[in-house]
Amino acid sequence: MLSSFKLPFNFDPVRLKSDLGQIEPSNWIPHFNQSYYEGDWSVVALRSIGGVATQIYPDPTARGSFADTHILARCPYMVEVLATFECPLEAARLLKLSAGSSIREHKDLNLGYEDGEIRIHIPVQTNEDVSFFLAGERLWMNEGESWYLNFNLPHRVENRSRADRVHLVLDCVLNDWLRARFPAPWNQENLL
Repeated sequence: MLSSFKLPFNFDPVRLKSDLGQIEPSNWIPHFNQSYYEGDWSVVALRSIGGVATQIYPDPTARGSFADTHILARCPYMVEVLATFECPLEAARLLKLSAGSSIREHKDLNLGYEDGEIRIHIPVQTNEDVSFFLAGERLWMNEGESWYLNFNLPHRVENRSRADRVHLVLDCVLNDWLRARFPAPWNQENLL
């Protein structure tokens, strides 16, 4: 089982940060699962059920379809980034882990390749003092890179820096286009 994979997409960190600058402080909403973190972990919904900007939880039982929120319209480069992914796109969010904050180890079920829905992380703002651990291994994700992470596995994050860490996080439904971006031997193994 593949726990992580750097996808073949790199985005411009300067343009990502420029869009991040369009987010107003009042747009950030505290993460709904407060038992998972210490400090400040907050979210901005760019796509949500019904396009509601305050709907930060991509509830799999919710009725309705995913749509862009009004906040995404202020972020033209992030619109381009989302359009890169030629697959059904569900939730798209900015997740900010403030300086000195941490996310406790946990699992997000049904978010692995084998489940047919994956979560992709694109670091917008990060540094070497941010530690992201997946299944006990530290991952090095640089600004502008795009990463598949199997969130069925235990993961945690520590931001020991003096700057906020922000990731653009996309929930994508696997289709043939997206499957073709994964390593062929692993891809074939998981199709059996």
